[in-house]
Amino acid sequence: MEPRARAGKNVGKMNFGHNELAQLLYGHGDVKAPLPDTVRVLDEMVTDFIQGVSFEATRAAHHAGRQKVKFEDFEFAMRRNPRFMGKIQEVFEKKKEIEAARKNFSIEEQLMKDADKEEKLTEKREAQAESRASKKRPREEELDEGDDDLDVDADVGTAPKKR
Repeated sequence: MEPRARAGKNVGKMNFGHNELAQLLYGHGDVKAPLPDTVRVLDEMVTDFIQGVSFEATRAAHHAGRQKVKFEDFEFAMRRNPRFMGKIQEVFEKKKEIEAARKNFSIEEQLMKDADKEEKLTEKREAQAESRASKKRPREEELDEGDDDLDVDADVGTAPKKR
């Protein structure tokens, strides 16, 4: 089935936003506010191009016995135009770099989280050890302070009296 046969349902409709296409035109040297007809024609051209390439990629996948379209199918569809092929390969290389950077970042982030958890656990253990040690100390100090409450009469040699 030819892609243009399916395109009948989109006739007269814009597939891309007006602002997106206007920014694309401006980025390539057009005025900031292009004519609506210019945007409409660009929308039709981009839509036809994407449909054509997708159709070719789908046909390549179907010929290979797959239902899903892979990157290799798009490469095969673009093989006759080296400029498009180069751009597609460049975009996918950048995508792989970004994914690798995200993976490295997530690994580093996980290591930092683990280190923080371990540090907090160590601090908690140290605090528990200090609290155990401080619980023992007051008992000994209370006994020592309890002796201060008793007054020994050295002259008489009698039993100690409470103050």
